[in-house]
Amino acid sequence: MHLPPMHSLFFSPAYLHYLGVMAGRAFFMFVYLIMLLRALGKRQLGQLNLFDLAAIMGVANAVQNGITMGSGNLSVGIEAALVLLITCRVAAAIMIRAPKLHDTLLGTPTILINSGKVQEASMRKELVSHEVLNAAMRQHGLVRADQVRLAVLEVDGSISIVPYEISTKKK
Repeated sequence: MHLPPMHSLFFSPAYLHYLGVMAGRAFFMFVYLIMLLRALGKRQLGQLNLFDLAAIMGVANAVQNGITMGSGNLSVGIEAALVLLITCRVAAAIMIRAPKLHDTLLGTPTILINSGKVQEASMRKELVSHEVLNAAMRQHGLVRADQVRLAVLEVDGSISIVPYEISTKKK
């Protein structure tokens, strides 16, 4: 039994053509997504919420299928990405006009420290450990809860810290 050399299996003209097509599709989808995200506005890039995360996951799958010819051709990936991102933008516009809907679907911030006192019930409810809270305080140069006026678990999962003001007395 005679086997062809390894380099001819991996670098045949047909395979090199296939790789070139995949590279071209990937480049096109990259440029398309940049233009699409830019056209949809800055909010899409700066503030991720639950809808944005769902859209990103859907767009990733659509783009992958469009690039690799998974379950459709390039136009399927283009259309799916467009529909998902426009849907996300429309949902954001609706929620701006309907704050109660926004709070119901995306949640509201939760106070973790109030006037220097850790809100244990809130921490348990939101599954925030003391280690995570302490790390957020250290990022603001604080080491104890009594140095914190307010610590809030934001809807996006970040923790905002408002320290007590440091008195600046002149000597």
